[in-house]
Amino acid sequence: MTATAPSWLTLFLDIPHANHQSACGFWQAATGYELSSLRGEDEEFATLIPPCGDAHLRVQRTRAEHFSAHLDLHVADLDAATDSAVRAGADVVAQPGHVVMRSPAGLLFCLVRGHDETTPASSGDRGTHRSFTDQLTIDVAHDAWDREKTFWSDLTGWTVTQSARPEFARLHTPPSLPVRVLLQRRDEGGTSGHLDIATDNRSAEVERLIRLGATQLGHGPTWTVMTGPDASVFCVTDRTPATGLLS
Repeated sequence: MTATAPSWLTLFLDIPHANHQSACGFWQAATGYELSSLRGEDEEFATLIPPCGDAHLRVQRTRAEHFSAHLDLHVADLDAATDSAVRAGADVVAQPGHVVMRSPAGLLFCLVRGHDETTPASSGDRGTHRSFTDQLTIDVAHDAWDREKTFWSDLTGWTVTQSARPEFARLHTPPSLPVRVLLQRRDEGGTSGHLDIATDNRSAEVERLIRLGATQLGHGPTWTVMTGPDASVFCVTDRTPATGLLS
């Protein structure tokens, strides 16, 4: 592994200030993880801590109006990784100890120094089924589709392959990492990110999340779109929680 290749990935839930308390409570219940103490200059950051393994989910209170999600890429050499990302097409937005960047399609992401994370958390046992919050889906504006696919492959060194459905493509993250990345082409609207939950029993997981306060918005062949009590929008998907692959 090179000094610029990601050694770990973290999913960040970017939560509007007004929804922060409800979001932390909902995602604690949805994942079964504990919430760390708040940290940061404005106590805006916290980690969702799994019962075992290294953390891959964090929350951030923001000034934005809407819930979103982004990816942190952990690297050994922050300066070299930043230079490599710029060559791949990213723009530097800010450098507050880590590097906030914007992809060619407009998705914010961060480069951070790695902290020797190596052990993924296991999927959650829900009694009747298992589930795992493990995936960022990058919803890509239609006219940026080809460029964004190339960018994420160039940035990480990982292969992007087209799905059987033309609107989906997968970034092949190493199986040793707990986070998966899917790209989805949008017919309208800009580029953004949302979380996906993998489960081996979608109907049971949807029912569980409804009991926790979520609402079903719609569904497709292998996914159900939901919104949480914190106004987050996410999907429950037919994927094997241990691998992140389609069931």
